[in-house]
Amino acid sequence: MTVPSATSPLPTLALNTEAPSQHHLKLDEYAVDDLVNAFVDDQFNAVQAVRAASGQIAAAVSAALPRLEAGGRLVYVGAGTSGRLGLLDSVELYPTFSWPPDRAIALLAGGREAIYRAVEGAEDRAEQGVADIASAQVGIHDVVLLIAASGTTPYVRGAIGEARRRGALTIGIANNPHAPVTTEAEIGIILDTGAEVISGSTRLKAGTAQKITLNTFSSALMVRLNKVYGNLMVDVKPTNAKLIKRAINLTMLATGADEITARTTLASCQFRVKVAIVAVKKKCSVAESERCLQVANGSVRLALAEPANHR
Repeated sequence: MTVPSATSPLPTLALNTEAPSQHHLKLDEYAVDDLVNAFVDDQFNAVQAVRAASGQIAAAVSAALPRLEAGGRLVYVGAGTSGRLGLLDSVELYPTFSWPPDRAIALLAGGREAIYRAVEGAEDRAEQGVADIASAQVGIHDVVLLIAASGTTPYVRGAIGEARRRGALTIGIANNPHAPVTTEAEIGIILDTGAEVISGSTRLKAGTAQKITLNTFSSALMVRLNKVYGNLMVDVKPTNAKLIKRAINLTMLATGADEITARTTLASCQFRVKVAIVAVKKKCSVAESERCLQVANGSVRLALAEPANHR
């Protein structure tokens, strides 16, 4: 497979994200109220950009689903703000949906140090993107999300080429039309957020659009993977007091049970909300609830339709 070189970025002047905003030419003279409103109001453009890309996001979800059902991983790749947003999405999947941490990994230009501070020149190393994909042993069932506001970042483009060579599904996310990250990936998601209030500061609405897109993509996948019942996050991992209370409330909402019943049932099944819901609604044992869920591939809705073996 031939992939374009990661060392030939678009000219800087061609990037909408680098262009000066024509709406706030005297930003430094604004009163505080006007300054705050300028930043807040510009964020609405992030939502519009994501809405315009909804078809591309839906295509990415549909393409990613069979890979994950086959045991694949979500692999997030980025530099700077984009890389940190990918990391954020990856780490939140475990407490929210009980998605295994080893099936959602983040690769950042500059490594772990780049989580906390900028690593000079790291994003310019296409060969490191290649090496990081190889080190992660990316394979044909994996889904690789490649995020870059400019869409030209060499580290990310290097990762695209290696991920495609290995047969992974590649999804490029960028904030400029025709950006290499979106054209070199198998699926491109273009978030055309335009110029920033502070020229070139893509941690503003470009970053917001990326955050919305990643939330939407991963959440839609988790719904399709039976991590949600109705609109309840029934695969939550209760790792603290707040989430334990949430698990109890979710069980009560889904079943109509009182708090004592919900808490007692959850305690008997290691606070697995799905198991508790099916056990309460079907008036069956935890073991029977687990069997129904296994037959239903983890779907609470289908498990509730599965006959329980009462004994």
